Parts: sequence; C-alpha cells; structure tokens
Amino acid sequence: MSLKRRLILTGLLVVLLMLVFKKEQVEIVKSSERDEVDDSTRIVEHVHTKPNILLVVADDLGWSEVGYNNPYVITPTLDSLARDGIILNQLYVSSSCSPTRAALMTGYYAYRLGFQGHGILRYIPSGLPLNLTIFPEKLKQSGYSTFMLGKWHLGYCKYEYTPNGRGFDHFYGYYLASEDHYTHTGGKYLDLREDLTPDWNQNGTYSTDLFGGKAVQYIQSHKGDKPMFMYLAFSNVHSPLQVPRKYMDIYPMMEKGRRMKLGMISALDDAVDTVVTAMKERGLWDNTILIFMSDNGAPLNDRFYGNNWPYRGGKGTLWEGGTRGVSFVHGNKLKNRGYVYNGLMHVVDWYPTIMSIANGEVKDGEMDGVDMWESITQNTSSPRSEFIYNINVQEYPGAALRMGDYKLIVGKVNNPAHWVPPPEANGTLGEPEYSQVHYDGLYLYNLDKDPTERNNIAKERPLKVKEMKERLDEYNKKLVPAFDPEDSTPDVADPKNFGGVWSSGWC
Repeated sequence: MSLKRRLILTGLLVVLLMLVFKKEQVEIVKSSERDEVDDSTRIVEHVHTKPNILLVVADDLGWSEVGYNNPYVITPTLDSLARDGIILNQLYVSSSCSPTRAALMTGYYAYRLGFQGHGILRYIPSGLPLNLTIFPEKLKQSGYSTFMLGKWHLGYCKYEYTPNGRGFDHFYGYYLASEDHYTHTGGKYLDLREDLTPDWNQNGTYSTDLFGGKAVQYIQSHKGDKPMFMYLAFSNVHSPLQVPRKYMDIYPMMEKGRRMKLGMISALDDAVDTVVTAMKERGLWDNTILIFMSDNGAPLNDRFYGNNWPYRGGKGTLWEGGTRGVSFVHGNKLKNRGYVYNGLMHVVDWYPTIMSIANGEVKDGEMDGVDMWESITQNTSSPRSEFIYNINVQEYPGAALRMGDYKLIVGKVNNPAHWVPPPEANGTLGEPEYSQVHYDGLYLYNLDKDPTERNNIAKERPLKVKEMKERLDEYNKKLVPAFDPEDSTPDVADPKNFGGVWSSGWC
C-alpha cells in the first residue's frame, strides 16, 4: 500500500474516532441530564435507620386464590414478591373481618376484646377498647409517619374510635365492613372520606384503582425525613363481586361468578404492583419491609365463589379454610429469603413483630402476641406452640384451640364444612365433598398428619381432649362479652343525620 493511501486511511480513522468520541460525550451529557431529572423525584433515604413498613391486607382472600398456591390464578406481582421473600405457611387469623383486624391492631385475641362474634356492626356504639394503645399509635410515637387506606371496620361512633383518632396521620377509606366498589356507598349512603372530610367525587372509580392511586399520592408527597408506615387494607376481594371487564377477560374459560372473583384478585395484584413501583421510583423500596396477609378465608357459599382448597370450610367457620391466612413478607434487606416458613404464627403476633421491625418496644405483659421476627427471618423454630382460634359463648357458642400439632374444636364450628377444589382445575383435583356437621360437637385433629381435617380422633384420644379442654377453660377466664346487636342505635347513627354520610359523633 502506498504512503499516500495509508495517510488517507489514517486520517479517515482519526475523523471516525473523533465522531464516536463526540457522540459518547453527548450521550453522557444526556444521561446525566436524565439522572438529574430522575433524582428530582427521589428522596434522600437512610437519614433514619428504621425501615419503612407496608402492611397490605386483602379482604376475604382464600388460600387457593393466589398464583403461588393455585397456578390458574394470575397474580404475578404477589407471586414474585412471595417467592423472593418469605412465605408464611401457618399464619392463623380469625374467621371474619372485624375480629382479625382487632387482633392485628391490639395484639390481643378477639375474644378478649368483645370481637369474637359479629364484631362491629353498622350501628354498634363501640370500637377497639380505648385503654389499649394500638401499634400504629406506637409507631407514630416512635417517629413514623402513618398512613391508612381502605377498610377500617373497627368502630367509628366517635372520633376517638376512628383511624385519625387511633394514630394515623392520614386516612383515606371507609368505616364499615364493605361498600360498593364503584359508588363507595354502604347501603345507599356514602362511606368514603379523606381524614374527616367526605369524598363525593369518586363515583365510578374502581376501589383498587382508588386506594392504590391514593397510596401513590401519599408516597410521592412523603418527605423522607421520617420512616413511613402504610396500612393498605383493600376492599378486594370482599363482596359485592364487581370488577372492570378487562380483568374478567383474563379468565375466559370459566363461568361468570368465578371469573369476577378471580378478576378482582388480579385487579388487587395490579394495585399492589402500582404501589410497589411508586415506592421504587421514590427511592423507598430498598428500605421497606412488606407484609401481605388475608384477613380470613374465602366464603364458600354460591354467591361469592371463594375457594380455600385443599383446606376444609371457609369464612365464618373454625375450620382451617376459614382461619389459615395467605401471607408473606418481603424486603430487599432481608439476609435470608426465598423460603417457606412453617412455624406457627397468629395474627396477634404482628403487633410485637412489627414493633421489632421498627426497633420499638412493647411493654404490655397482658398481650397475647409474641415477637416472631427473628424466628421468621432466621427460619428457626417458632416461639409459639399454641393459640386460640376463638372462644364464643353467646350467639354462636363454640371454641377452638391449637396445641402443637393438635387442634380441638368444642361446640359449634359452623357450616359449610366442605372440601371444594377450585373449579378452574376442571376436576383434576377431584370432585367437591360436601359436609354438614352437628352444631354441638367435639372434634380433635392432628394437623401434622391430617392438615385438611378429615379424621376426627376425639374418641381415640380422650386424654388429649381432656388436656386441651382444661387449657381452653384457662383461656376462657379472660373472655370479654361480645358486642350485642341489641345494643345497636340506628336512630342516632343514621347517615341521614350527617348529610347522607356514615359518620362519627353519635355515641
């Protein structure tokens, strides 16, 4: 090659390299500009050492109604968080909404609070005992900013019983047990407010979009100078069965009722994803512990299309299907994760456990809950060996106790007592087995060998029955009488007295 040609090629190469270098400089500048824009939406984290805590409660979600327990259910966000976190395989809850939430907030069994029956009905002039400090109040005292969204269902007849009166800086949600997912009414009256102000402007906005969207607003406005606690108590998947059509269309091969129920679950999953994404974009996620749980098993009647397979029974019963809750924890800072924790745990344990996560203290020697955090995160034996499912001596007399592997049910357990495979399995898991039990009975099960409660061994183990009945008698000494529906005061509580809004100020 001639010298002239070499010089020409060398010159071209130099020009080419200069162009590439200039382009890279431009890209670096653009990237820097993007970073500056992104950083403007983020907060300075870790100015405090306490983690943010996000507690998500799903309403009436059955055991087989998440994807990691049932492959036919489409919940990619919950599945990913659960499998990358710690799945709690034996978290027990009460068999209905209000009792579980009372136990969650106080660390006391529901029967010690008067919540063992119906809990708080619309016109009951009471709520969580005001002499108890619930854990959101403790977190606030410990320096947390506290937020609640969704369902309260723990009393509202006066301000002191409401979320704003019980430790929440901000509340956006409703007071009653359920509401229309679009009109946000209970009966024909509005049950939606931000703090104390009714919100009349959300008619037509679906509930998971509403509460998920408001949660994002709170996250975006959070300054980051304090750790955040957010209690996100979705109304899904409680009745009425309502869901945007796009979620029903995910499940085209099923009959309408089940399509609606599963669609509501997928809508819930999307809302959780929206909130998690907002926390990531705000720079909060890496310092956040997420707790997810259901408040009770799914109802099994023909109106609500719930499913708790492989467990027996459902909401409102003492069977495992009504009381074994779907639950997991997730956190990027967890040193150990990606496993199933099989230790016994009860919903009362969340109070001291959450305070442990927050580096706080619990000084209530009467509390039923125990701190589970070390056991969960180290995957060691549970500090709990027994718990009370419920004790009720009034309208629905019945009680149940877990001691080790054994479960004793005395009195009324409630029906249905069925085993119902999810219909979407199309018979591959067997056919439904329908069972109606005697209202007054004695049932003993070894849940290690018989987790689905098919073999009553009470007659074979009379000494174990005697031991557990004596233990139940000890627990029964702390029973507080349940709220009496006869105490309702509909005339003074009528929303007509408050501009057509379910409101406090009548007790």
